[in-house]
Order: sequence, then structure tokens, then C-alpha cells
Amino acid sequence: MMTSTESSSPKRSEPRRAKNKYKVHESIQGYGFMLPTLIILLVFTLLPVLYSLFLSFTKVNLFGGISYDWVGFKNYTNALKDERLWIAFKNTLRYVVFVVPIQTAVSLVIASVLNSGIKFQKTFRTIFFLPTLTSSSALTMIFMFLFSLNGPFNNLLVKIGILAEPVNFINETNFALTTIMIMNIWSTVPFFMTIYLAGLQDIPHSLYESAEIDGANAWQKLIKITIPNLTPITNYVLLMGIIGTFQLFDQAYIISGGSGGPSNATLTFSLIIYQYAFKTIGTMGYASTLAILLTVIIFVVSMLARKLNKEESFY
Repeated sequence: MMTSTESSSPKRSEPRRAKNKYKVHESIQGYGFMLPTLIILLVFTLLPVLYSLFLSFTKVNLFGGISYDWVGFKNYTNALKDERLWIAFKNTLRYVVFVVPIQTAVSLVIASVLNSGIKFQKTFRTIFFLPTLTSSSALTMIFMFLFSLNGPFNNLLVKIGILAEPVNFINETNFALTTIMIMNIWSTVPFFMTIYLAGLQDIPHSLYESAEIDGANAWQKLIKITIPNLTPITNYVLLMGIIGTFQLFDQAYIISGGSGGPSNATLTFSLIIYQYAFKTIGTMGYASTLAILLTVIIFVVSMLARKLNKEESFY
């Protein structure tokens, strides 16, 4: 004779089975939705990275008859002796050190002003965001005109007496990279300003009201309330800025015509990778080595920036 517990066990197991089937079905649906993205990441991200890593240990010619010659770490040792690579690295590092802090600070200040309740702040937000809508190539051409020998910037400096005669900023060794820096800051500040504006909306207004009651001025509120509460946003802005500046290519390519001139003044890490990959036959493997080194440099610098900004601690 069956007990009441035994007779009820099949009834209890049926809902469990139905629940398990539902979970399996739900998981299959989830992986199905993820599959296209995973395929794209695999084909266009992971496989190219692995292939580039393989090429960095070879001497390969991908034009005409494809052939691979295994050279081990020879490409890496040659990179340490490449004088033009060190020039490109110094230019890129100088560019990063100059651009990233300035674009971050200016973005934060402008976002704070546009979030302070000034008149026509929505109009100002739209105007400041317009440079982001301009393509990098078109923006470079505009700045080449502005800073040309007979351009508006030269004419203005001559009229107000700062310059005795026009200076060809684009083709002068001492000014070419600085021109690109100014152009990059002007074009990237609106994007990061928008990110800061979004972060400012999440800071409780009561904190500022309490600070005003205690007699805090605008600068004290910025230092004591705004900046600490925007630490995650600042980390993101710094990381994106570092990654973007280390990968500088299009502006330097357009201004110098792909040469990195004048006198290697605009030669950047990404530009020299392009030159070895597509302008010199038989150095695709060496170009892949430089690409791997650039990836490592960006990763290390990004982690150091996060460490210095106290977002994370290393274990």
C-alpha cells in the first residue's frame, strides 16, 4: 500500500521538470540572441588579434605570393633598435600627456557651467556639441585652412601684433604636432562634455544646497562635491582619451600626406605601423609586432591611470 508521501512525489516532480525545461528553453533563446554578436566579435576582433600575434613572429609578404618565415623574437628586438619608432613613440607620448589632461579638465568645467542653470544652456549645449558631428577628415581639412600661411589664424595674430609675419604652422617642425593637439582637443571636448553632463544629472542637488548653506563657493563645490561624485565618469573619460590619443592616425596622415613630416614631427605610433604594413614590402610581420607593442602600451598606461585615479586596487 502506497503512503501519501510516495503518491504525491510524482506530482511535485512535474512542476520541477517544467521549470527546468523553461530554464533550458530560456537559455537557448538567450544564446541565440547573443550568437550573431559573438560571431562578429570572433571573426572581426579575436581572430585578427590572434593572426596579428602570429605574424609578429614571422617575416611575411602578403602581396603576391604569400610566404611565412618564422623569425621568433627578431621583430621585437629590431623594434628596440628602430630610431624612427622611438621618434614616433616620443611624439605620441607627448601628444597623450598634453591632450588627455586638458580635454578632461576642459570637458568637466564646460559641463559644470552648462549644468549650473545659466540662461540659454540648452542652446549652448547644442552649439558645443556640433564639432562632434564633423568627420575627422573634414575637421582636419578645416584646421589646415585655419592654420595655413595665409589663413585666418595667422592673419589675426599678425593684426594684433603677436606675430611679425605669418608662420606656416602646418609645415613647421615646432608647430605641426601642436596644431594637431589643438584640433583634437577642440573636437573631443564636446563628446566628453556630454558624458560629464549625464553624470552631473545623477548628483543630488541637495548636496549643493547644503554646501551653499555652509557658505561654500563655486570652486569649493566643484572640488568637494562634483569631482568626487564623478570619479567613475572621469575614469571612463581618461581611459577613452588615452586609447584615442595613442591611436592617433588620421589627422597626422592627412596633414603630413602619410610621411609623418615635417622632419618626423607628426610621425605617430599608428602612422609608422601603417607605413611598415602598406608602404614597405616584406615588413607586415614587423608592423604586426608594433601593433602588439602598441596594444601592450595602451593597456599598461590605462591600468596605471586607473590606479592613480584610485578606482581600483591591484592585488
